[in-house]
Amino acid sequence: MSDTNTTATVTPVEAVTGMVDHVLALAATWTAWNGEPAHVDGRVYTPHKAIRRVADHMVDHLAELEARLAGERTQPDHWHASAVTTEADRAPFTQEDLDEARSRLTRLARIWANRLDALTDEQLDHSPGEGWSFRELALHVQESTYYADAVGDLS
Repeated sequence: MSDTNTTATVTPVEAVTGMVDHVLALAATWTAWNGEPAHVDGRVYTPHKAIRRVADHMVDHLAELEARLAGERTQPDHWHASAVTTEADRAPFTQEDLDEARSRLTRLARIWANRLDALTDEQLDHSPGEGWSFRELALHVQESTYYADAVGDLS
């Protein structure tokens, strides 16, 4: 997990919004990317891939949270996750890409924050359905900093 917050003191909302803040702070340096992918843990990472993976991870677990609250079975995801690096992932990361990433990730974080704020501590810790509690799920989503950290600070 990111060292920007510790799980002992961070709220679920802070976990998600802090993760997005961390990712976007790194992404602000990626317009300087030289096109050389980072190789981390046997995988290939680029700025576009990092943004894609963070957004996909947020969407995947938000869909899980919402399905469980609705009493539905969760739909399995069909992401290729970080195993696949697409040609689009290898494209230059421009100022326009950064603007879109800011908009996309900030809005996703706000959706997460609104949903988590609407839950009681009981719901956060004793969540319906199978899987992690919603508090644990938010802390897991915080680990999405991994993708941005793989690309790193390119300033």
